[in-house]
Amino acid sequence: MITFLRGILQDNLSSQIAVDVNGVGYEVIVPLSTLDRLGPAGKSVFLLTHLHIREQEHTLYGFISSEERDLFRLLINRVSGVGPKLALSILGGMSVPAFKSAVVQGDLTLLSKIKGVGRKTAERIVLELKDKVGVAEAWRAASDLHKPTDEQRRQTDAVLALISLGYKQGEAAKAVTDCVTLLGSAATVEELVRKSLAQLQ
Repeated sequence: MITFLRGILQDNLSSQIAVDVNGVGYEVIVPLSTLDRLGPAGKSVFLLTHLHIREQEHTLYGFISSEERDLFRLLINRVSGVGPKLALSILGGMSVPAFKSAVVQGDLTLLSKIKGVGRKTAERIVLELKDKVGVAEAWRAASDLHKPTDEQRRQTDAVLALISLGYKQGEAAKAVTDCVTLLGSAATVEELVRKSLAQLQ
């Protein structure tokens, strides 16, 4: 079992990266949330990993934090119909604290805005994760700390809208943050998206 990699990043232009570990190249698939934080090629990186084995296919997934890897494993192991590809999309569309809060609160509307997650999948995620032993209590405490305000919800909606248009999570979040500074915290989702698009183009 490969549990982590420490080496030199060879390529960070897509979600499928290569890491040189003492002359051995490891192909690793990472979520957008991790990709945005890896930095340029040639930089030393440390990734926590999960080796996914299916029939004859062995795929290595990498994560910048233990929280991301734990959530990835929870999704693929405990939620029926959620495989690695959708789990990566979830991690790329929403921060771990925001996701946990949405599950505890049963916020199907917010969850279903993540690319690839429809209403039925959102319902299944909430149903199968909310009451798991040891999960509900811990996530409820986390959600109390991270429960989004109305302003934060509008900003999250705007970021998700930009991601659905093909922008990376990092650049979408930065654009929205910059627009909040310009337009104020009372800006609507539509205003934030429109202004962000103007900045990103």
